[in-house]
Amino acid sequence: MVEHQGRPGWAEVEDFLSATLVQGGAGMEAVVRSIDEAGMPRIEVAPTAGKLLMLLVRIQGAKRVLEIGTLAGFSTIWLARGLPDGGHLTTCEFRPEHAAVAQRNIDAAGFGATVDILIGAALDTLPTLAGGDPYDFVFIDADKGNNLQYLKWALRLGRPGTVVVMDNVIWEGTILDPGSDPDAAAIRAALEFMGTSDSFEATAIQTAGAKGWDGFALAIIR
Repeated sequence: MVEHQGRPGWAEVEDFLSATLVQGGAGMEAVVRSIDEAGMPRIEVAPTAGKLLMLLVRIQGAKRVLEIGTLAGFSTIWLARGLPDGGHLTTCEFRPEHAAVAQRNIDAAGFGATVDILIGAALDTLPTLAGGDPYDFVFIDADKGNNLQYLKWALRLGRPGTVVVMDNVIWEGTILDPGSDPDAAAIRAALEFMGTSDSFEATAIQTAGAKGWDGFALAIIR
């Protein structure tokens, strides 16, 4: 790759793409402000990734979406925007104070009747969904240490053809040195499971932007 000294960097390019292609509309700036006002970590997906989630839900024709990891509802709102009339989204959030912020943001975006927030550890709340209609789309963006378990729940709660997206799978390249970080080891284990399981057809895409070097895995349940 050729280095271009003095050229704009990842963050500047991301700003351009967001302004040119994303055009998030009313409400998303307020969601970001709510994150800062509540003292939450700024770990929400980038606007470009949020719109990608919306488009993937729409392309999939998903009517039922499951999200693991809500935070302030930034990605939740993008996912809900991809749903058709009558669609439904279930999102899992560990912290009640985060869920309260997310609920306000989701209501303000007009999706209060579309989205249900399950509060508590996802590994405790996900079993309550068993036996219902399968989900068409699953987005995993929570604590990395439980990624493998979340993938297994995606299999249980999905169906053949369900799309599964798992965020933060590059982790600044530390997946190649899993001994350096427990999260890196857990992410790598989840990727290896996706790659060796007969239940998934999967790939991963590296990304670079304001949040650094990362990426996401994209899979379909066979």
